[in-house]
Amino acid sequence: MADNFGNQIFSRGTTRTIDQATFDAGLRKHMLSVYNYMASGLALSGIVALVLFMSPTAASLFYAATPRGLSFTMLGYIAIFAPLVMTFGIGAVMRGSVAGAQAFYWVFVTLMGIGLSTLLFRYTGVSVARIFFITAGAFAGLSLYGYTTKRDLSGFGRFLIMGLIGVVIAMVVNIFLASSGLMTVLSIAGVLIFAGLTAYDTQAIKEQYSESQDGNTRSKLAIFGALLLYLNFVNLFQFLMLLFGNSRN
Repeated sequence: MADNFGNQIFSRGTTRTIDQATFDAGLRKHMLSVYNYMASGLALSGIVALVLFMSPTAASLFYAATPRGLSFTMLGYIAIFAPLVMTFGIGAVMRGSVAGAQAFYWVFVTLMGIGLSTLLFRYTGVSVARIFFITAGAFAGLSLYGYTTKRDLSGFGRFLIMGLIGVVIAMVVNIFLASSGLMTVLSIAGVLIFAGLTAYDTQAIKEQYSESQDGNTRSKLAIFGALLLYLNFVNLFQFLMLLFGNSRN
């Protein structure tokens, strides 16, 4: 009987080990899917931006030349604001199919590429490339921290979101004030906020995997997790460009 009891204990321990190993392998696969979607989204946005920069015909659909530089055409304004409008439909897309979520993601990052093309017109190619790689290095470190830390970042994340709302409001106000000093302060705040959100969102994506058991739900969570990290990367990149980018003028 003692042998049977010992065998039962050993079997339970082995089962727990196997279950944990299976979970860890599934989590790694899920996070790899998130990062692959994100990287592919950045690549697509970059291609769209580069095409508009190098093709005057394509650019003319979205930009019009003025004495003060480039301005948006009506189609340009639609493309710029469409991603913001699309974010209000994320809940509905999450209730739909995986294919629908994928289509939503690819359309979103394509439209974002149109807006990002303004950076190529405004800043030198060397500074864009330099700051992109700086952003990539910082993002990798911050996301790794969010993935590996045992510290609960949920309270920190709520604070960052409140700060982001404040920065957005201040940037709208600064449209009318046109203060370069205030813009510098807001850019620094934006870098810090999106740096923190990168770690926070990575941890949240990891925890969402743990809480979800359905395969389709996890697939959609991977897509929208990638979208969150994509937005963190793009915003971090844009704020760093505002601070350190070399203007073409």
